[in-house]
Amino acid sequence: MIRFIFDLDGTVSAEETLPLIASHFRIEEEIAVLTRETIAGNIPFTDSFIKRVHILSRLPVPEVRELLAGVRLFSGVLDFLANNSENCVIATGNLDCWAQGLLNRTGIRSYTSSALVRDDRVQKITKILRKEDVVKQYKAQGDTVVFIGEGNNDMEAMRLADVSIASALVHTPANSVLSITDYLVFEEDSLCRLLNQLS
Repeated sequence: MIRFIFDLDGTVSAEETLPLIASHFRIEEEIAVLTRETIAGNIPFTDSFIKRVHILSRLPVPEVRELLAGVRLFSGVLDFLANNSENCVIATGNLDCWAQGLLNRTGIRSYTSSALVRDDRVQKITKILRKEDVVKQYKAQGDTVVFIGEGNNDMEAMRLADVSIASALVHTPANSVLSITDYLVFEEDSLCRLLNQLS
């Protein structure tokens, strides 16, 4: 079976979720500095993610979940997911408590990071998803894996996948991704055509 593993932000969603949260709660500058440094590869994703979650942990989880539930999704990608739901999964570093409403809209299985929530606030991260582990899981069961992503935290998963697609639908993919990807796409129509050719 061909298994399509999608990153969420900038691949399925038409905007990045952490900057959206930061903007909504007016803490953009704190998050923007970390995001820029992470995208540039100056801070390891795990370190950056822990720092960003720490900044955002004071925010009410239900309000964050509601905000993300309304994030715009790429309609063509969403159609592909609906038509190939048995073969597609999403792997996102985002926290389950924040992103579940958004992920439910895709109608497919998802893998996330997770956190302990108390009194509607994130208390601590309990698991940071390693996307490469999702790739390994499906390859171990004999699937041919296609990974679609764009960030530094996608690089190892893309390297291990049988086919990797760098998505430049929202922003330029990380240099680490560009150095190893099989395909680079700039338009949603091009991405959907390629996905259908591979399926």
